[in-house]
Amino acid sequence: MRQLQRIAIAPFQKQQEQIVLTAKQKHYLYRVLRLGEGSKFIAMDGEGQWWLTQLRGEEARVLEKLEVENQELSISVTLISALPKNGFDEIVRCCTELGVSCIAPVISKRTLLKPSPQKFQRWQKIAQEASEQSERTFVPNILEPVNFDQSLSLFPDSENSAAQHKKYICTARSDSPHLLAYISGQKYAIEQEKPCQIWLATGPEGGWTEKEIELATEAGFQTVSLGKRILRSVTAPIFALSVVAAALESIAIENVDVKF
Repeated sequence: MRQLQRIAIAPFQKQQEQIVLTAKQKHYLYRVLRLGEGSKFIAMDGEGQWWLTQLRGEEARVLEKLEVENQELSISVTLISALPKNGFDEIVRCCTELGVSCIAPVISKRTLLKPSPQKFQRWQKIAQEASEQSERTFVPNILEPVNFDQSLSLFPDSENSAAQHKKYICTARSDSPHLLAYISGQKYAIEQEKPCQIWLATGPEGGWTEKEIELATEAGFQTVSLGKRILRSVTAPIFALSVVAAALESIAIENVDVKF
């Protein structure tokens, strides 16, 4: 099945044994991919269900439901990313490929971009396309942009949830431990607990303000470092997701003997 094209559909598009295609999907399948009548592809609803389907004119016929191997990270990861002036498209695309579950764009004190509704729709489309390309089981959720201080209320900080939810805010020029030290050190303890979530917050050009870091720590976020170098606001979230994905997917990353 790996050679077949994957198309993300909205759940309501599947009606009994038919999938009602949108105009854009038909254009993509017939004009861009040059598939013909009777060609097969995989429809995925972005919520973990896949179907082998066959083109039939304006619609697609469901041939069978597919058993899907879970391609997701073992723990749900939410990225809280301050909007950069340019490059958020790339953040959405790369972090989707890396396995992010949810992306929460935020407007910080130093944010220069004022996103439009069109931008939000574009990010949703990019996440969908990146999920298709990387053969993910789910399409990550893209939240509408809010102010950073407002976003902190979205993430529980009660003592009862502390063991199940790990929250990190990435800071530069600080003495905070590296993110990898936390993720790799907690990997097995996390897997033995109830399913939990990891939240990562990365800042804008110029970094978080002291007040923003203070608000985050009061909300239960642990300050972490991404290394000695100063990363661009577009590079930081991609790097942070790479660290988390590598740690979670490694059998025993802390025991790996790295040789140069």
